[in-house]
Amino acid sequence: MVSLTIPGERDALLTSTVDAPGKVHVQIRALSKRYAGQAQEALKEIDLQVKRGEIFGIIGRSGAGKSTLIRCLNRLEKPTQGTVVIDGIDLSSLTDRELVAWRRRTGMIFQHFNLLSAKTVWENIELPLKVAGVPAQQRRQKVDELLALVGLEERQNAWPAQLSGGQKQRVGIARALVHDPELLLCDEATSALDPETTRSILALLKKINQQRHITIVLITHEMDVVHDLCHQVAVIDQGEIIERGPVWQVYSDPQQETTRQLLNPQFSALPEALQPLLTPTRQQPDSRLLVRLRYSGQGAQPDLAAISARVPGALTLIYSAVEWVERKPTGQLLLLLDAHHDAAQVYDLLTDSADQLEVTGYVTES
Repeated sequence: MVSLTIPGERDALLTSTVDAPGKVHVQIRALSKRYAGQAQEALKEIDLQVKRGEIFGIIGRSGAGKSTLIRCLNRLEKPTQGTVVIDGIDLSSLTDRELVAWRRRTGMIFQHFNLLSAKTVWENIELPLKVAGVPAQQRRQKVDELLALVGLEERQNAWPAQLSGGQKQRVGIARALVHDPELLLCDEATSALDPETTRSILALLKKINQQRHITIVLITHEMDVVHDLCHQVAVIDQGEIIERGPVWQVYSDPQQETTRQLLNPQFSALPEALQPLLTPTRQQPDSRLLVRLRYSGQGAQPDLAAISARVPGALTLIYSAVEWVERKPTGQLLLLLDAHHDAAQVYDLLTDSADQLEVTGYVTES
């Protein structure tokens, strides 16, 4: 571990505050931000808690206020009102010098990497340590350790122009970890990457969280990032938090329309080819009942064999979007049942086969 001594700083800023997982690490209270000349607030009365050791995602559309919020967390932006308390320290109470010391314990990963083109991979990672006055031997030890962590030992002498986007972001992650932070802030860290590279970066962040017990707060507009990485999620829209909770819960049963569009665009949609064939009542003897089975991690299992055994006759799977989020099934099945089934009968037969059962209507194919 690299130990930095900065004369005159508060002891609280220099002492590790690692505590039991689950305790509050970041507390945001009534946080608002209005930029000069703007009629509307960029942030409105934000209240959030992030527990130590968890990965907390903040998702929203472009312009929703995500970047403003994360910049308030490292005090790059000064809130108009409200407080940000991290490890019991109100950031607004810090002097400029104390804020510099605090930021050294807070890692930041950016969307566009921000690497120095005239320095090698090794030198880019080393630079924050060099600026902080860490002795050369400790710098070498720390940089070598981080190169191994992010899998870039063989690229340590390469220039940024010789790296792929994923490799550049790995350098950025290593650089963010040089001062052994307890909090890591990620600003759209994967939005400039292709899907395969994004998955590898998310796996690396998950490993860092598990091995080093670092609290991670990230902002994103990408549903897959929240789904694959986060424990908790908050949805921000027009500067306000409109929904929050465990990822599996918000993802499987979104309450707000904005959340449905961001996390699960197919939440209520029907296949286009099916829509003109659907009626609320049976039109023909051979009209088949269309049912939607929703799974929100409450205990029901998407077991097609069990469903087929309960509703004899023809059974057609129209649409399936079931995923496992934190080991809980979330999503939905759309099923066409045999023509002799009616709505009342189906509720009796399938009441335990889904967390939520909807009779959508009848489909007449001819």
